[in-house]
Amino acid sequence: MMRITDAVKHLLIVNVIFYLVTYFVPNMQEKMLEWFALFYPTSPFFKPWQFVTHMFMHGGLIHILFNMYALWAFGSPLEQLWGRNKFFFFYFSAGLGAAAVYTLSNYFFQTYDAVAVGASGAIYGVLVAFAMNFPNAKLALIFFPVPVAAKYFIPLIIIGDLYFGFTGYSTGNIAHFAHVGGALIGFLIMLFWKKNQFSH
Repeated sequence: MMRITDAVKHLLIVNVIFYLVTYFVPNMQEKMLEWFALFYPTSPFFKPWQFVTHMFMHGGLIHILFNMYALWAFGSPLEQLWGRNKFFFFYFSAGLGAAAVYTLSNYFFQTYDAVAVGASGAIYGVLVAFAMNFPNAKLALIFFPVPVAAKYFIPLIIIGDLYFGFTGYSTGNIAHFAHVGGALIGFLIMLFWKKNQFSH
């Protein structure tokens, strides 16, 4: 089994702490959401730090399990490649980009009451970086068990998010444009690093 790298380990710990406080400390769920979920800037609950803290909030057990598994599976190889500080920079940049694109999408679609939680935006950036650094790695999903190379698999799920984001044809309260934003920022950072030979 692949070891858990340092930055990934610390991110896992913080996410789990936020989850436990939110769902297991009495009378804290509503307060945690008001303080740390990402609200639209005109909301009375909006705080600037929510652009960062929403990455540590999750909407339930399945949500955090999927995100933390992806963080471990795709983040650890990247941290081994880049090192701790570079991975932290990339992860939070993708998460901030996801929050910015999500907020802009709420403006254009006039969904001012939307609220975002989850590490998914940052993790989509990680997925893009993984596909660009390990393009031939074989990936599979539980509901699609046929292995597909990362260079094909990751773009397909991003295209899916674009489709569901624009059409609204989606099950669940999924912030598709946050995913797209994280992927976009991850892609741009990778392009810059590769152009300037910073990718390792």
